[in-house]
Amino acid sequence: MTRLIHVSDAANLALHALMLLGRGGGGHSLSVAVMADELAVSEPHLGKVLQRLAKLGLVTSRRGPAGGFTLGRPSNQIRLMEILEAIEGPVEQQRCLLGRNLCVGKACAMGTLVHSVQSILIDHLTKTLLSDVAFDA
Repeated sequence: MTRLIHVSDAANLALHALMLLGRGGGGHSLSVAVMADELAVSEPHLGKVLQRLAKLGLVTSRRGPAGGFTLGRPSNQIRLMEILEAIEGPVEQQRCLLGRNLCVGKACAMGTLVHSVQSILIDHLTKTLLSDVAFDA
């Protein structure tokens, strides 16, 4: 089945890993192994995503037996859009599902629906804080 709204695996991992780290407002450390196990994902892939987030300051990492990843700032100061754009780059609003600038015909088959749905999604990601969606402990 085709997905109309697509978020890459890396962005999906970033969102869910930060939701784990945001439990209870954040402040605790989790290893890649623990998060990968809880999310049922590849440890190496998750590790790469977390390193990318660390470069941008969304998480911090510490090596060693008591090491792991923690949020770079409190969960109530991180917007979902920041997480998505950290992985995907800036979000641009598309007007055409085919990626065209202009429909060939006089009217778009989807009307204004594509623009409306994207506006709603962008608004949601921009307004929603990590603390709003972080997993409960």
